[in-house]
Amino acid sequence: MTVKHTPTGIVHKGTKGGTTGCRINTKIRSKHWVASTEKVTCDKYGCRNEK
Repeated sequence: MTVKHTPTGIVHKGTKGGTTGCRINTKIRSKHWVASTEKVTCDKYGCRNEK
């Protein structure tokens, strides 16, 4: 599952109301996060495990 940060448009691995793959707490400013089915666009370790 993915979650999108609406102010930046970056899609992270994770869920709304939890933590993203790169350790961002989506409970903080929860209005800025929406559940998504889009492809992950975050390049940080945890969201993209390619590094």
